[in-house]
Amino acid sequence: MVFRHNLCTRDIGVQDETLEVPVKIRSVQGFAILDLLFVCGIIGIISGMALPRLVSARNSAGAASAIASMRVINSAQLTFAITCGSGFYAPNLTSLAKVPVGSTDGFLKIDLGSADVVVKSGFTIQMSGTPFGGAPDTCNALGTGMTAQAFKAGADPLDPNMTRFFGVNAMGTIYEDTSSLFATMPEAALPPSGRPL
Repeated sequence: MVFRHNLCTRDIGVQDETLEVPVKIRSVQGFAILDLLFVCGIIGIISGMALPRLVSARNSAGAASAIASMRVINSAQLTFAITCGSGFYAPNLTSLAKVPVGSTDGFLKIDLGSADVVVKSGFTIQMSGTPFGGAPDTCNALGTGMTAQAFKAGADPLDPNMTRFFGVNAMGTIYEDTSSLFATMPEAALPPSGRPL
């Protein structure tokens, strides 16, 4: 692009003399490297501030899911004992999810009842009950002597930095501790550690 500039000189009295000066104007088709570095720096600062809150929110959501899973297991066990187990509890998660004769659903949904140890929302969830030899057969055909007089369930985090562990037993109260409750929790008594929620 070329611009023309008129020069006026008073001393000589010359007018209308033009001088051609080439001028380069920066293209508006993209960003300069400095613009990109500035934007990347701002994004980095904002990400650095948001990341700890994101991790905290994820851990809180996982803990809420684990507590909900403990409630679901406790409710499913109570329903099983009252309607199907003649007062006895299912010995594991898969037994609790087994569909009774004449029904289309088990006492647990497949997300918790697909295996005896399940990983859900960053927690390892498991349940056990000691089979009682004198227990009758159940409506979902577990067999005689297979159901338990009590049970315990636990949710342990997969993340080693997460210090929230949850557990529930036949007493129906959900407990929280900073170490695994499942290993030490009795099936029908207060746990040796932890606080009720």
